[in-house]
Amino acid sequence: MFNFSKQLKTLRLAKNLTQKQLADKIGASERGIQNYELDLRKPTYDTLIALADYFNVSIDFLVGRTDKLSINK
Repeated sequence: MFNFSKQLKTLRLAKNLTQKQLADKIGASERGIQNYELDLRKPTYDTLIALADYFNVSIDFLVGRTDKLSINK
């Protein structure tokens, strides 16, 4: 089964970002990013959009509906 928390952490680490740095870049709290990565909370729709935009991936990729990294534009 797909794990959003692992997907987020993998993307964050690939950019060599701390949780705080990612939070600052998308307008979230560090605690929020921690909770997503620990699978304690699920992100809101607005946060999913911010994450997808920041990492330049589709929301479908973030939530495991596709393994295609790129966005069709």
